[in-house]
Amino acid sequence: MASNDKRVVIDIDNESHLTLEQQTYREKRIASFHISIANLEAEVALMAAQLAEIKARLKHDPSAIVRQHIRLLHKYNEIKDIGQGLVGLIADARGVRQVEVQREYGVGDRD
Repeated sequence: MASNDKRVVIDIDNESHLTLEQQTYREKRIASFHISIANLEAEVALMAAQLAEIKARLKHDPSAIVRQHIRLLHKYNEIKDIGQGLVGLIADARGVRQVEVQREYGVGDRD
């Protein structure tokens, strides 16, 4: 730091340099900020209570439900793959297309 650097320190709690009007305005602003903070804290508390109530109404943990759905999808895909393999074996044994075997057994295009 150079020797000719000057630092200005402002004491925000020292109101001696403010006029009475400025002090009054400042006090009103501070009071307004305190009211705003209290209102926001009340709003946060209300939202936290609402969140807790909604979580309490949930019958199951959402992440557990997602894990269960993923597990069930894996099982479904394995079963579907086995079924398609069997349809393919039947079609090969008969010398027909797989779609013909699917129709015979009532399996649709989207199944």
